[in-house]
Parts: sequence; structure tokens; C-alpha cells
Amino acid sequence: MVEVQNKRVILKHQLSGFMKETDFEIMVGSVKLGVGDASNAVLVKNLYLSCDPYQRSLLTTPGSVSYSAVHQPVVI
Repeated sequence: MVEVQNKRVILKHQLSGFMKETDFEIMVGSVKLGVGDASNAVLVKNLYLSCDPYQRSLLTTPGSVSYSAVHQPVVI
């Protein structure tokens, strides 16, 4: 397996109000790249990060107005 450096965008704390650059932290780490020979897995490299409006509602403080309560999966 090959080990490479990667960057991670980490949310520092729960959001309240509009997002700011200071709400996030970029951390550099390493990850081992590799998939087992008998595996059907695929390794994907992410080039862009997007925080869509729906995702933002999931990151807000618990108890605040959120669309996520409407879109909860139904378990049968």
C-alpha cells in the first residue's frame, strides 16, 4: 500500500448563523491508499468540497430549525 498526505476540512464547532472561514480547520494527515485484490471497491479522489444549503441545515445547533427533521429516512 502507498501512503500519501491528504488535507481534511474539519468543522471546529456547531454552526450558528452564517458560516465563516474560522468555523473550519484544515488538517494535514496521511492515508494509506489501497484496495484488497479480491475487493470490488473503488478508490476515489475528491477534488472539490461543497457545503450545500441542505448540508448546512444538518450542521446547525441541535434544536434549531432544520430541514433534516422532514427528510429522516423511514425504517420499516
